[in-house]
Parts: sequence; C-alpha cells; structure tokens
Amino acid sequence: MRFELFIARRYLRAKRRQAFIGIITGISVAGVAAGVASLVVALAITNGFRQDLQQRLLGSTSHISLQRVADDGIQDWPTVMDRLAKQPHVVAAAPAIFEQVLISRGARARGAVLKGMIPKYERKVGDLLNSVKEGSAEELDEVPRQAVPQEAPQPDAAQQQPSPSARADGASAPTQDSDSLAAVGERVSAMPPIVLGQDMADNLGATVGSVVLVTSPQGELTPFGMVPKYNRFRVVGIFNSGFYDYDSSWAFARLSDAQRLFGLGDLISVIEFKVDDIYKADVISRSLEEAAGKGFLATNWMEQNRALFRALRLERVVTFITIGLIVFVAALNILIALIMMVMEKTKDIAVLMSMGTRKSQVRNVFIAQGVLIGAIGTAIGLVVGYAISYAGGHYHVISLSPEVYSIDYVPFAPRALDGLFVALVAVGISFIATLYPSWSASRILPAEALRYE
Repeated sequence: MRFELFIARRYLRAKRRQAFIGIITGISVAGVAAGVASLVVALAITNGFRQDLQQRLLGSTSHISLQRVADDGIQDWPTVMDRLAKQPHVVAAAPAIFEQVLISRGARARGAVLKGMIPKYERKVGDLLNSVKEGSAEELDEVPRQAVPQEAPQPDAAQQQPSPSARADGASAPTQDSDSLAAVGERVSAMPPIVLGQDMADNLGATVGSVVLVTSPQGELTPFGMVPKYNRFRVVGIFNSGFYDYDSSWAFARLSDAQRLFGLGDLISVIEFKVDDIYKADVISRSLEEAAGKGFLATNWMEQNRALFRALRLERVVTFITIGLIVFVAALNILIALIMMVMEKTKDIAVLMSMGTRKSQVRNVFIAQGVLIGAIGTAIGLVVGYAISYAGGHYHVISLSPEVYSIDYVPFAPRALDGLFVALVAVGISFIATLYPSWSASRILPAEALRYE
C-alpha cells in the first residue's frame, strides 16, 4: 500500500478533535451516495420509457417505407415487392395505401388516416392488427364481396293488383320488405369492414357493428362541380396500440376497398419493409432505394421519428445535469471537509514534511482522502440505485393511469454502461474538489507551523 493512501485512510478513521469535521465527512459520503443513486434511478426510468416507446413505435409502424417521389402510385406492385423482398436484411414486405379521409357517424366527424392493406402481409411488418381489443380484424382478409341487395322498384297505386296472399278481410300477409330488420342487417353485413383506433371510436361513439361514413377529399368532377367520394363501412374491430396519434387518427380497411374508394385502380402508395437490424435501417433503406430504381424514395423509422428521439435524448441530458447537481453539492461538502482537515492537521503535516515528506506526497494524501470519500459514496449509491431500479422494474411499485400514459406502471431499464458513466463522473467531481485543499496543504511551511510548539 502506498504511503499517501495509508495516511489518507488513517486520517479518515482517526477520531476528531472537532466532531464537526466527522459530520461533514459523513454528509459528503451520504451526498455522493444520494446523487449517484438518484442518477442511476433517473437514467433507468428514462431508458425504460425510451425502450417502451421504441418497442411500441416499431410494433406499430414498419422499419422502412418505399414510395414514389412523384407520389403517383406504384404500378405492378406485386412484382416490385417480391423483387425487393429478396434483398439482403429484408425480413418481410407489405403493400399499403395511406390517404386522408373524414370519418363520421351521425353528427360526429373526425379526420383520419385510412390505411388500406392486406392483413397477411401487414402482420409481418407491424403489430397494430394484433392490438385489436374489441371485435376482430379477421374480416379484413380479402374475400369476394357479396352484392348489396337492391330494392326492387315499387309499382304505383294504380298498377297494384291484389296479391294471392291477400286475405279475404283485406289484410295482406306479412312480407319482408326493404325496411325490415333482416333486410337492413343484410345491407350492413355487406358493407366493407373497417377497424378504428380506440380514441377515434370513443370520439365518434362507434362500437363493433356500427356503421361509419368515410369521405375522401379526392372527389369526382361532375356537371355540378367536384363531388366528394364516400362509402359506408362497418366497424368490425377497435385497436388500442398505446399511441395516442395512432389510436385517435388511424383506421384500417382492405386494400381493394381503399383502392375503390380513392379510385386508384390497382395502384398502391407505399411498400413497407421489416428488416433484421433496426439500427442499420438507414443503410438498408438506401440499398432498397437503389434496387427499386429511379423515381423511388425510401424512408426509415429513424428519419420518421427523428424529432421524437431527439427530444428523448435532450430529456436524458437535462435529467443528468439536473440530478447531477446533487453530486456537485456533495463535492462542495468534500471541499469543506478537506479544508477543515488541513487546518486540523497542520502540525502533523509540518512534522511529516520536516521528516522528509515531499510536497507532492502531502498533496496526494489529501487527494486520496477526497477520492476515497467519493468512491465510498459512489459504491453505496450504485448499490442503492440498482436495487431500487430492480425492485421498481420487477414489482412495478410505481403505478400510472393507463388512460393517460398508455402504460400502467413506470418502466425501469437500468444499464451497466450508465452506472459506469455515473461512477466516473462522481469520482471525477470528487477529485476536482480535492485540488485546492491538497494544494493548500502542500504549501504549509514546517518552521512556521511548529514555531510556537
């Protein structure tokens, strides 16, 4: 054991003539421990929310989206999709149409993004269809549509003849007309299916089985001007992804129904891809763009959500700086404790220097003492912080309102790298706090300190 470290340990364990110095030292250790533990817990919570958000986001959207630069639709999309699905790192591909629509039910209306897709492909690139909580998305599978029963023209009163079913008393036998419940049920069941987000369904007052009117702004030109195109859809499912943006403004329909509503023929607007490495999505998107040919543009999940993840990184930095002030306050306590220690040990320092101890060794004694205080506090803080993070993540001790936060508990995701970084910062700040006291101790003159002894 080096001489300086030996003296520093003896100084820390020695009884004080002034108990105040010992109290300050204990407060310094507790302050560093509290700061380190708080930082570990805060970073674990921030990382937990980021991971939860990323998992939900990647489960709701595709990793890469390919579309035409001119936004004129992708022709012969089955051939293009099959060719690009064979590219390296591509796991799955799915066709889709995205268009802005107005969905209304009675007097209530809401703007929405209608996504036309094929479920067997959609489930391979995203999990939104798997988050259907009410009803089912199975009816979105492409099946031959049943013809909507048409009402037969009714003859006028003059041409009406008594039917054979008329009774002698003048009352006709009951017959099924177009206004009967059975006929209405048949018309409703023949309507194309649609799946709505939870918040949108609540705002519209729609439930499974309700009929909504979907209006496209891409109308048809008639002699009376531009007339919006619309169609009635039957709500077959309601999904809850946990993302307000999706749950409040997204709806799913069959690809063929969306093409018919928007008059696109056999065109699609985007091909979505799922890749094997989400963190290489930018590189893979560029290769897909080159393979698709001229006129195509590929975007990935990082670009689409850049602002969101930048805000999360900024929040992480602000959290680190704010809670790191606790460690800074503890470093001030270390500074005060060492200054008072130098004042108390002036004669001891003078004796050591008169016996041949170098100034650098005296300086290292107090540097080692301050670093020891910081290291002990850091070790205690890491143990406490990771214990709290483990308990919080394992037992879900902090509950949240799922209606507000879309999650019923605070997620904790502690990382070893965060603990290492926090430990280095805490010990580094403790080291900086020792520079002035150690420099002051090394400037003590033995003759002046021992003159009156």
